[in-house]
Amino acid sequence: MAKTKQQKSDAKDKLVRLFKDSQAVVFADYQGLNVSKADVLRKKMFEQNLNYVVAKKSIINLAAKEAGLELDAKALPGMIGVAFSSEDEVAPAKILGDMSKESTLKLVGGIYGKQAVDQAYVVNLSTLPSKQQLYGMFVGVINGPVSGFVRALDAIRQQKEAVETAA
Repeated sequence: MAKTKQQKSDAKDKLVRLFKDSQAVVFADYQGLNVSKADVLRKKMFEQNLNYVVAKKSIINLAAKEAGLELDAKALPGMIGVAFSSEDEVAPAKILGDMSKESTLKLVGGIYGKQAVDQAYVVNLSTLPSKQQLYGMFVGVINGPVSGFVRALDAIRQQKEAVETAA
């Protein structure tokens, strides 16, 4: 069933707002994605507080232009779904990248820092660890020298105890 002009206008307004509010935008070709995989994708997006919108390329172009972005969605291959994030810049690429490994979904581009980026850039971002994993790595790096120092002190204590019990 065809959408009315009002529905198209509402969709464009929503996209304009999302383009303006988002730090990261990732485009994916969802062609061939079955309903169960699409539901899993939407659930993952919701859990990460991300927005995922499927719209016609012409509406995406109009919304991007109105939001002040240089974008030609018609040059993107396939049927386009757009993931928006206002908090974690890597999360949309990560989720869509993980989903592309187990379905027909393909990353095709994105917008970072109000600049359009190509497919290779987004694919590289999708292979990065998540923000929580990076925090864990950082804590491990900071904690490493301290735990090494504690182990060294414990070894000295054990050595002194061994000398005292031998004497």
